Amino acid sequence: MEKEKLNKMIEVSKLYYLLDYNQNDIAKKLGISRPTVSRLLQQAKQEGIVEIKIKDPTENVENLSQKLEQKFNLKKAIVTHVPQYEDGIIKTYLGEKTASYLHEIVKDDDIIGVTWGTTMHHVAVELKQKAVKNVKVVQLKGSVSHSETNTYANEILYLFGKAFETSPIHLPLPAIVDHVVVKQAMEADRHINKILELGKQSNIALYTIGPIKSESLLFKLGYFTDEDLEMIYSKAVGDICSKFFDRDGEICSKELNARTLGIALDELKKKEYSILVAGGAQKVEGIYGALKGGFTNVLVTDQFTAQFLIDKH
Repeated sequence: MEKEKLNKMIEVSKLYYLLDYNQNDIAKKLGISRPTVSRLLQQAKQEGIVEIKIKDPTENVENLSQKLEQKFNLKKAIVTHVPQYEDGIIKTYLGEKTASYLHEIVKDDDIIGVTWGTTMHHVAVELKQKAVKNVKVVQLKGSVSHSETNTYANEILYLFGKAFETSPIHLPLPAIVDHVVVKQAMEADRHINKILELGKQSNIALYTIGPIKSESLLFKLGYFTDEDLEMIYSKAVGDICSKFFDRDGEICSKELNARTLGIALDELKKKEYSILVAGGAQKVEGIYGALKGGFTNVLVTDQFTAQFLIDKH
């Protein structure tokens, strides 16, 4: 090819594809006709000077979803494409995806068990109303504390109740108590026992992973003794419903577990939909432990976390 024509082809291509000139503007600028500009652009593609690639994020997430389902034996994996691997952004996108999925699956007579925290709050604010009958919404773990830290428990339950036209049922208890006998006394109360039983009966459970870090919501609530913290930092990769587990999905401390109020992790394995909503670098280990433990059959996460989990496995 003549050098002059090659140079013209490259110049036209740069103006069109890199500087966003339209074909008329290029023709005027270079003193050539518009059909000539069009021919040069077409030839640039044929000669391989210009390569056009379309990156479709939905294609990638569908592939990641299938891999997660296969590798971790999941009923469903929902992977959302996030523009940035930053906690606040991830929670916003996961909230939208999870709310949409719930709108799709919730039907008459379902019992939905929910937990609290910032991730669940993002889900709750994205929920849209659905005309369903006799749906119940119940809190799966305690939350009341002497701490002033907001767990969003009341707001989450209110928004879930509003979305599915029902009065939500609160569990008016702390997540963790100091002594086993205190927990046993609380569970013996017939009203409390009825709420806990409803949580067990729920066919949809919705929860997240609490990361092991001092800034995490559960750690701010002031529940833990120094011995508890020593055990958690040395063994745990995360918590679900305030129950701490290791990377193999095994409970870290039977003693702490015996002081924790709310649904047992083994109960989550029995749910029609046991939905884990979690993403971000600080939750990868915890999500992996939950999947290894078999607590979850539906995972909602982001594309970066999904890839980490696949590579890890």
